[in-house]
Amino acid sequence: MRGRDDETGEFFSPSRSQNRRDALDVLELAETLTGLSAAQLARLPIPDELMPHIRDTQRITSYGARKRQIAFLAKQMRRQDDAALDAIRDAMSKDGEAARRETAALHRVEALRDALLGFEGDAAMTALLAEHPHADRQHLRQLVRNAHDERKRNKPPHAFRDLFRELKELLAQDAAGADDDAEDSFDEDGDDET
Repeated sequence: MRGRDDETGEFFSPSRSQNRRDALDVLELAETLTGLSAAQLARLPIPDELMPHIRDTQRITSYGARKRQIAFLAKQMRRQDDAALDAIRDAMSKDGEAARRETAALHRVEALRDALLGFEGDAAMTALLAEHPHADRQHLRQLVRNAHDERKRNKPPHAFRDLFRELKELLAQDAAGADDDAEDSFDEDGDDET
């Protein structure tokens, strides 16, 4: 029995039914993870100690052995803290915060690319270079020229895609740099060494 608090009447721990539901949720997550490709797994925040178990499970083809291995993987996953499992679920969820941030970042890159290729492309390039002074100005201008040339000649959009990749990298580097700066400023403000 799990017992009750005499004063409040609340239970001390979750019920057996709740524990079972939680275990089944983790088992379902384990099954989902074993069905993903290596590239999809690499994008998820999976703890390093779980990756060998996932790979072992993916190699097994026998139904019974695979079922046992998935149960073992779920057991290993239940040993992780809830925050790690929630981060994995959030990254896998199409409605998750990580997916929304990634989609918003891709939309920003597309809008920037369209601005560079649009009627006011020179003004957009000037604004971009003002925001990102470390950007390779000559390479960006060359990609824009090549993309315009491709459109005129009805060629496949190689430079168009290259420009997208270059802008995505540029914005990702700046976002990573901003995160590092925020952590540094927190460390400087948060340290109380007296």
